[in-house]
Parts: sequence; C-alpha cells; structure tokens
Amino acid sequence: MYMVFVTLDVQEDRLDEFIEGITLNARASLADEPGCLHFDVHRSATEPARFHFYELYRDREAFEIEHRAAPHYAEWRKVVDACVVAGSHVNTYGEPMLLGADAEIAEKP
Repeated sequence: MYMVFVTLDVQEDRLDEFIEGITLNARASLADEPGCLHFDVHRSATEPARFHFYELYRDREAFEIEHRAAPHYAEWRKVVDACVVAGSHVNTYGEPMLLGADAEIAEKP
C-alpha cells in the first residue's frame, strides 16, 4: 500500500470553491479508481483555511499513474491553482505500518 498525506492552506475568499472541488475529487477518486482505497479530508479546528488529506492507494502506481491520469484529477488541479495559497501545499508519502482501530500490522505487497 501507498499513503499520501497532504497539508495545504486555502485562500479565505476561495473556501467554498475549494470545498466543492475537494469533495468532488475525493468522491470520484473512491468511486472511479479501483486503486484508491481511502480518501479522508480534514479541516483544521484552529486554522479553518488549513486542510489535511489522508489518501491510501493499492500501490505507488495507483497514485502516481492511475490517480493523476483520472479526468477528475485534471479538474482538481484547476481548483488547486485557483484556491490554494502558493507554497503551502506539502505532500508526505509513506507505507502504512499500523492500520485500523485494532492497529493491525499492514501486510507488505
């Protein structure tokens, strides 16, 4: 499995547009991409223009190739360009080690 954790800040006057865009992107990722296993969107309680995404994919290829080639991803990139504060977008990549409420050890591919 392959994990992507995203942190970004949104221009305050573009929050509604951003929320609509990320909602469409997350839903389409889960519905249309067999390799997208999980897509959570979180909004900071203390900084309402800061968002975090937790995305889980079957493998790196499912993210880097399949996800980024999806038609909805091109639309999402337009939202990012219009709404996200320049320089605030940070992606962290990794492999899950513990999953779920039972903290089960993730199986290696």
